[in-house]
Amino acid sequence: MSKSQSGLVGPVNGPRRSARGRPGRFGLGVLAILSLLVGLASIARSEELTLSVAISMKDAVEELGREFQRGHPGVVLRYNFGSSGELQKQIEASAPVDVFISAAEYQMDELERKRLILPETRRTFARNALAVVVPADSRLTLVALADLRSPQVQWIVVGNPRTVPAGQYAEESLRALGLWESLRAKLVFAENARQTMEYVARGEVDAGFVYVTDMMGRAGRIKEAFRPPQTSYRPVVYPAAVVAGSRHVKLGEAFIELLSGREGQASLVRLGFQPLSGGSR
Repeated sequence: MSKSQSGLVGPVNGPRRSARGRPGRFGLGVLAILSLLVGLASIARSEELTLSVAISMKDAVEELGREFQRGHPGVVLRYNFGSSGELQKQIEASAPVDVFISAAEYQMDELERKRLILPETRRTFARNALAVVVPADSRLTLVALADLRSPQVQWIVVGNPRTVPAGQYAEESLRALGLWESLRAKLVFAENARQTMEYVARGEVDAGFVYVTDMMGRAGRIKEAFRPPQTSYRPVVYPAAVVAGSRHVKLGEAFIELLSGREGQASLVRLGFQPLSGGSR
């Protein structure tokens, strides 16, 4: 069969190129835009800030995080919530964290002792307090810690003192009043402050130790019975620090500055926290 009969026109291997094969100005423009987008994506990835936060500070940090992002376009915040003790263990295991926000000094002290935070960035920026709560439909009358010995109180939930600061404060308070041993058989341990509150809200226990701020926005599910004397446990304070090895030290410092600054303190007060004016070591 001849070339003309086969339908082929012109030389098979000649210099002819189709329009589709030429990059042209339009194609070059697309390539340039794609390159720019890839570059921007890389920048965005380099500006991710990971925050490991005590779960009792969840609402406040998320609210202030939105404000932080408005002032830092392109920065992406990654949150990791949990008990302070568990978060401490993760940092000790080299988890990729930039900022640690604890619900107690002890966990931060341990990390500083092991040189896993930058001590010059450490700030204490808020206080909290303990409350004993009962389910919203409870008919128990509890006005003091000694009332927890009543036979009507069968189960009491506290955070696990090994890892949960709220549980550590609760244990301190009960021990100070000589009640810890007599109540041990009634105690149920939760993995963090929020889980403690949920046990009470669902009526799975008769009473529980939570932070005052845990009660915010939960009317109708739980009710406050009383507050243990604040002299019976160490002050509930929240320190924050940049984690050693962070690639975003300046951003981490800026977030901590927001927590301890005027705007952050106003938000904390509104959410039930007791502020520390200007923050402290």
